[in-house]
Order: sequence, then structure tokens, then C-alpha cells
Amino acid sequence: MPKFKPKRQNIRIDMTPLVDVAFLLLTFFMLTTQFRPPEEVSIILPSSHSENKLPESDVMTVNIAEDGRIFLGVDSQHLRKRLFGAENELKESVQVEKNQLGNYLVQARTMNPKLRTVIKGDQNAEFGVVEDVMDILQKTQITRFNLVTNLAKGEN
Repeated sequence: MPKFKPKRQNIRIDMTPLVDVAFLLLTFFMLTTQFRPPEEVSIILPSSHSENKLPESDVMTVNIAEDGRIFLGVDSQHLRKRLFGAENELKESVQVEKNQLGNYLVQARTMNPKLRTVIKGDQNAEFGVVEDVMDILQKTQITRFNLVTNLAKGEN
């Protein structure tokens, strides 16, 4: 057995590459993040027990505000530009009059026949406005549409 023990060397980890990687990731996520444009109207959805999911693409949304205003939105930026003009290209939805809604629906379906229609109505909106929108949908031969609600929590 040796009587002389060599002194322990301290292990030193260089943290510089770790900091570089962290800042590169931070920069990457900051530069690639796409922020949602501000919504034209905020809608509080009613609750239900249905678990059907909304489609992810080719969606045309009819929003009904609490005060009865009607907003129409499509998920395609190109289609929004063709429907509502270049000034509304970046808006999520555009306010339309009830008497013009049918024309916009027909134009949108003509431009993209795969569009699926979704109605989002505020929980405090009058039912008469929702009924009028459903009548307009039926007159324009759109007989399949979804009503969007919040999923109610199960009661124990």
C-alpha cells in the first residue's frame, strides 16, 4: 500500500455551452411564436355535456355577441381577404349585418366547398338572433352545422 495519496482534483464543469444553448432556444421560440390577433368580440359560451370536437381546418364560424351583433369568420387568411377585403385579412372575424349574412355564406361556400359551419353564441345572447341565423343557414342550403359550447364539469 502506498503511503502517499495523491491529492484529489476538483471537477469543474464549464457552464458556458449550457447558457449558449439556453439562449439559442429562447431566441428560437421568441422568433417563431405567432401571436393570435385580438378577437373582435369576446363570447362566453354556454355549457353542455357533448364531447364532440371542433374541426381543425376549413371552418367557417358565425359568432353571435351578447348584444345580438353577428360576426363571420373563416380560418383561411386568403379566403378572408377574398370575402371581406384586404383591410380585414388579419381579423379573426368581421361584423356583418343579418341581411348580408346569407350572401357571405354563399360566397364562402362557393370559394371553398369543404367549409364546415360552426355557430358560437354568447350564453346571454337572445335566442331569437340564434334562430334567425339558423333560418339563414337553412335558406342558403347549409343544413349541417355545429353549435359550440363549453364542456360542463361532471357533478359528483
